[in-house]
Formats: sequence, C-alpha cells, structure tokens
Amino acid sequence: MNRTSTHRITICTSCRHKGDTCQPGYELIKRLDAAIKAAGDTISEDFEIAGTACMAGCDRPCTVAYYASRKASYLFGDIDADQDIEALVDFAKQYAVLHDGWCSSVDRPGKLRKTTLARIPATIIALEDRQEPIS
Repeated sequence: MNRTSTHRITICTSCRHKGDTCQPGYELIKRLDAAIKAAGDTISEDFEIAGTACMAGCDRPCTVAYYASRKASYLFGDIDADQDIEALVDFAKQYAVLHDGWCSSVDRPGKLRKTTLARIPATIIALEDRQEPIS
C-alpha cells in the first residue's frame, strides 16, 4: 500500500531526565518508530515520526506531539520510552480515525489520559489573493 504521511508525531530530543544528562527523546523516537512499523495496517494512516530540539516541556520530559492537517493537535508530557510505547501506538490508531482529531481525556489510552499538556484546536490557514503588492 502506498500512502502518503499526513499524520505526524514529534518528540523533543533535548528533554533530559531531571538531574541527569540522559536525553530520552532519541530512544523514544527509535522505539516508537519500530512499534508503529510493527503495528502495520492496524493503524489506518501512516505517521511520520521525527525529533525536534525543544518543545518547552522541560519540566515534564519526554514531550510528544501528535498533529495532522485539519485536526486538533495534542501535546503529551512525562512520557517514558520504557513504559508508554503501547499507549502511544494505541493513540496513533485512535487519532488516525478521528475526523477532527478531537477526543476527551477519558477516551485516550493509558497514561495519556493524565499527561496531556495541551489540546490545540485545528486551524485552517487561508491565503488571500492580493491585487496590490504588500509593502
């Protein structure tokens, strides 16, 4: 099946365990990528998984964002690469089929019910045709 990735998961790579130099985001990216690939067709959409330098969730590492065009976006904190992979994969399955991305906290799997830092409503950016140049 040849699908284009319209869903994304971004993981903070600069988060550190408190009082430690460990950066768990890199390990989380590797484990989540493998788990998403292993889930195969049980996830109805492809997910692009990437890291980013900072997501301003430093007090609650690891920080993970789910987003897609015209869907609500989610930011989760306190994610553990050893314990939370199943919940992250289950949320990917759920998020893929939500038309607008909207779900309540009680519908989110496992620990994600209580570690949501933000749910951001979907935005649609419209470009205006301008007759005169912008100065």
